[in-house]
Amino acid sequence: MSVLSFLPEGSVHACCVACNGDGVLISGPPGSGKSELALRLMDVGFDLVADDRVLLDGAVASAPERLAGLIEVRGVGILRTSFVTNATVRLRVCLGEGQPRLPEPCRDPWTGAVMLRLEPGFPGTVARIRAALKACCGTYEWVAGAGENVAET
Repeated sequence: MSVLSFLPEGSVHACCVACNGDGVLISGPPGSGKSELALRLMDVGFDLVADDRVLLDGAVASAPERLAGLIEVRGVGILRTSFVTNATVRLRVCLGEGQPRLPEPCRDPWTGAVMLRLEPGFPGTVARIRAALKACCGTYEWVAGAGENVAET
């Protein structure tokens, strides 16, 4: 039997955090730093939605029941923390794919959210994600880059 048969339908290998109900879906290959980046975002006020596996219902993200409130902290262990039950994904961050200085507009095929390609250890990654989420939610105006046409949708 395939390992995939044990995964909940509609789940993706990713992490999700949220700020005021607005979600950031973090994807990338194993070991790319998804949980580490989620933890850094939680340190600046984001809430955990899901770690390792994210259930997607359109643009709404949630955790599989067995993983709700759990996050793996590499070198420390698996910790239980507070979490939100769901969030609307506004931004998807793809790790390990390079980061162009001024990316072309791009939408996530899973959720329709603006999609960024970032390197997790690059200085300022958390600030970049916070700024991009603010632009996706209308606090900032997106003039050029990955979400330049965000107001049109």
